[in-house]
Amino acid sequence: MIVPAISLEQAQSPQRAIAVACGGASRQSGVPPRANWHRKPSRSTVSSIWLELSSTLLDNHKLVAGVDEVGRGALFGPVVAAAVILPPSALGPLAAANIKDSKQLSSERRLQLIGQIQAVALDWHIGLASASEIDRLNVLQASLLAMKRAVDKLKIQPDLCLIDGNQPIKALSIPQQTLVQGDRRSLAIASASIVAKVWRDALLVRLASKYPLYDLAGNKGYGTQSHLQALQQYGVTRWHRKSFRPCQLEGGEIGR
Repeated sequence: MIVPAISLEQAQSPQRAIAVACGGASRQSGVPPRANWHRKPSRSTVSSIWLELSSTLLDNHKLVAGVDEVGRGALFGPVVAAAVILPPSALGPLAAANIKDSKQLSSERRLQLIGQIQAVALDWHIGLASASEIDRLNVLQASLLAMKRAVDKLKIQPDLCLIDGNQPIKALSIPQQTLVQGDRRSLAIASASIVAKVWRDALLVRLASKYPLYDLAGNKGYGTQSHLQALQQYGVTRWHRKSFRPCQLEGGEIGR
């Protein structure tokens, strides 16, 4: 069976990708009634580890976007970022749902939580940087570019962006604050981490049908033993990051 090619442009549809991952239609939530925006959850029912619930952050900034990326260490595919704006009324329920960094959750739990995040988010968007951009810029700069693209796509402008890590985003017109291990300290960043992870995993599952030799559905583009062996045997594709040492092989690309 001939599998049609998947272009990078076709890959850049967050609604389509997440719908595939969730097994049904997904939507980007509209703006909830303004009457709900000011309602803060009871601090007695949630953990105090979350920045939004244990500081005056929301008193000074009404709308905060969490920004995170996934896929920096992969050998194949883009680095993917998400920006998520949560209303104050959503913080308590998300904390009670035991939301956390996407890497600490099973794929099943991520799929459960993304539905809850999408249902309450004021706005969310995906940004990505391609493998060729990673090779040209380096993976750190490409990750920051993906984050900027996600923020720039937001239809609602936040008062502040919380950026996971210690590197600010260049040329961002919105005030920003970096937060080391932000996906463990900010509900908005943890939500962005989950959205980005589910989106990227769905993309890799789709690409696995075009490039079945690399077990992409299983390894999600990371350097597992089977992936490394396939690289040695079959070479690289245009989606591989050729600046990464395991992908620096003799010979041209296979397929398109």
